[in-house]
Amino acid sequence: MVTRRLAFRAILCLGMVCVGARVQARTLDEILKAGEIRVGVNVLIPPRAQFDDKNVITGFDPDLASAIAARLGVKLTLVNVNGPERIPFVATDRIDVTMGGMTRSADRAKVIDFTVPITGNNYGVVTREDTHISTLAELNRETATIAMARGTAVLPTVQALLPKAKFILLDNIPDRDRTLAQGRADAIVDLIDNPAMVKTYPDLHWKIFATPEIPGSYDCLGVAKGNASLRDWLNIAIWELHTSGFIAADWTKWFGRPMPAPVPVSPFF
Repeated sequence: MVTRRLAFRAILCLGMVCVGARVQARTLDEILKAGEIRVGVNVLIPPRAQFDDKNVITGFDPDLASAIAARLGVKLTLVNVNGPERIPFVATDRIDVTMGGMTRSADRAKVIDFTVPITGNNYGVVTREDTHISTLAELNRETATIAMARGTAVLPTVQALLPKAKFILLDNIPDRDRTLAQGRADAIVDLIDNPAMVKTYPDLHWKIFATPEIPGSYDCLGVAKGNASLRDWLNIAIWELHTSGFIAADWTKWFGRPMPAPVPVSPFF
């Protein structure tokens, strides 16, 4: 619990920099007048975003951001942000919208505002077959080591479920995956819909299983706290992109299969 409180306080302090500095997020009208929307994406979590061979950021998130900018009639500027930077960047007006697998949570909603969901998530355990781990409960022991990325929404939940385990917190997803692949951790407990380590380390024998103890979640767009004009417009744009089939089709384009946890789209938000 101490670790959870400290982790959230760090996020809260970073997000609240905007209050002390009196930074005001750009409203929808100001974005329209500027003719530009700044969207944060994380190139370390392909195929949501990555650099192609021409050093251009491509992926599911850039495609969605481009569709949003087109509906606004403004220029799109993509900003590369890593996991821990996503909330501080949008809270301090360095970007207008944050993406990069921005899973909504009650803690995060104290710092930023969320749109309606874009994608659904399933949680589970990723481990190597040589660990012989088959349930989440088996990781709740003092000899177990869990690798997690800092700023991950599910981290406080995992820590509460596995109070006896040791946690190694890494700065990004590739470092987290490398830690598990090298045998410095026994498992990762996080999203399992697109386990990148399977492709990155194909010679290892991986074991992936769902954790019913952890409910699914939704990824949304994040905007600065109180930026209702932008959030409300984005909600309508996202609804249109869902109902037109754009989001589902683009997910399949980049991930090679339909969305494992589709969002139940509603016109009420």
